[in-house]
Amino acid sequence: MNTFLLQIQQAWTYIKRDYQEWPLRFCLEISGWFGSIGCAVGMAIYIHNPPLLPLYCIWVASTVVYAWAAWTRGSFGMLANYFLLFCIDTVSLIRLLLH
Repeated sequence: MNTFLLQIQQAWTYIKRDYQEWPLRFCLEISGWFGSIGCAVGMAIYIHNPPLLPLYCIWVASTVVYAWAAWTRGSFGMLANYFLLFCIDTVSLIRLLLH
């Protein structure tokens, strides 16, 4: 039990430090996270007829936020991942708008 509580304390310390280092980035990442979770829940709720236009707009916005955050953190792997997701979601959004 002590190890578990120590891990919780270390995680909380990391979260506080991350916020203190760059509050704007922290808040935008949290917003992007809520957007991603909201889209996943929306897809699960409306599985047979999801509202794709708003979902894709949120996904694209979230990937831009995450890519910027990855850039500011100096994380090439995360930046590459979110850039690719941005490309995929943007192409899908454009195809949706054209049909």
